[in-house]
Amino acid sequence: MNLFFRVLYVFLRSLFAPRINPLEVGHLPLRVLLNDLDTNGHMNNGRYLTIMDLGRLDYLLRSGLWRFVMKHKGVPILGAATIRYRLSLDPFHPFDLQTRVLCWDEKWFYLEQKFVLTSGEKAGAVAAVALVKGSFWADKKLVQPQVIVEELGVTTQSPPMPEAVVTWKKAEDALKASHQ
Repeated sequence: MNLFFRVLYVFLRSLFAPRINPLEVGHLPLRVLLNDLDTNGHMNNGRYLTIMDLGRLDYLLRSGLWRFVMKHKGVPILGAATIRYRLSLDPFHPFDLQTRVLCWDEKWFYLEQKFVLTSGEKAGAVAAVALVKGSFWADKKLVQPQVIVEELGVTTQSPPMPEAVVTWKKAEDALKASHQ
C-alpha cells in the first residue's frame, strides 16, 4: 500500500508512454521521496527492491506481456534477485529505472534493472544494478519463456546468457541445494 500512488502513476503513464519491444530497455523516470529514506538520509536498501517491482510492472504493461498475463489468467512471479549498490540516492534525486530482459532459459527470464542518476554531476552514473529471475504462473505451472516470447511475436531465441547471469545462476543452484 505504501506505493499506491506510484503504482497508479505507472498504470496511467503506461497509457501514454510509447510501447516497447520485449527485447528493448524500459525506462521509468522516478524521484527519491521522503518515505524512501532510511536513517542515513538516503534511499533504504530494501526500497530499491520494492521500486524494482514498479519497473517490472511498467515493463509488463508497455511490452505487451500484461496482455499475455490477462489472456492466460497468469501471475508474474519472481524467483530470485541480487543487487549491487554503487552510489547513494539522496532525497528528491531523480533517477531512471531501466529494466530489460537479458536472456531466458527453459524456466526463467533473467532481467537486469539499473538505477541511473539523471541529474547532477554524476548524471548517467549507475547508482545500483540488479539481476532478477522471473516467470509467469498459469494453469498451475510455470510457463516456458520461449512460449511467451513467441506469443508476443518475437521469433528469436534467447540472447546468449551473460557471464554475470551464468555465475549468479550457479550460486542460486548451490544455495537451493544447500537447503533441500
